[in-house]
Amino acid sequence: MQIFVGLGNPGAKYARNRHNIGFMVVDEIATDHGFTPWKSQFQGQVSSGNLGSEKVLLLKPTTFMNLSGQAVGEAMRFYKLTPADVTVFHDELDLAPSKVRVKMSGGHAGHNGLRSIHQHIGEHYRRVRLGIGHPGHKDRVSGYVLSDFAKAEAEWLDDVTRGCSDGAKELASGEGPRFLNAVSLRTAPARSSKTVKAAAEKKTAVVAKPVEDTRSAMQKLADRFRS
Repeated sequence: MQIFVGLGNPGAKYARNRHNIGFMVVDEIATDHGFTPWKSQFQGQVSSGNLGSEKVLLLKPTTFMNLSGQAVGEAMRFYKLTPADVTVFHDELDLAPSKVRVKMSGGHAGHNGLRSIHQHIGEHYRRVRLGIGHPGHKDRVSGYVLSDFAKAEAEWLDDVTRGCSDGAKELASGEGPRFLNAVSLRTAPARSSKTVKAAAEKKTAVVAKPVEDTRSAMQKLADRFRS
């Protein structure tokens, strides 16, 4: 069994915040893969189901971000799992919007949700880092992550959540590269060969310029009589 944790803050006020992208991803997985209805347990909301041959518990801590580790630790101990059985989906300031990376173990880089999880289960769990971009200055970070995604970001946000859901079975089976490939098929779909060829032809096409007639008036008249 595995636990997929989505990080965020509970309540409608925070639902569309950048900090809540982890909640959004596990919500998408629950919907797309026919998981059970959400219910309250382990200081959070849980939903269970199967991803391929793997039994997976989805968990959204309702302790608020800074205390996320309480819910994760409680669920992990209840099922007698190890940190290696835990995958955490979280917002990542150091990645550009729509970029997704998978990482095993490591530091929390100042992320309060990860910091709390470190305190309760250690650092040896898997993270899915969901890029949201950086506001440009550390003093603006708090307001940035707690603000809603802009309307202009809706398309790539939808691609990321759907892509993570598309690759959820691969992630559960430990196939990180295949999971990332599923995400990239949504966020950066390959162009068809026709589209690529047309773009190349457009780029290399040379428009012929009319040839300037440099003959004198007498030469033009003479050439007319010759023809």
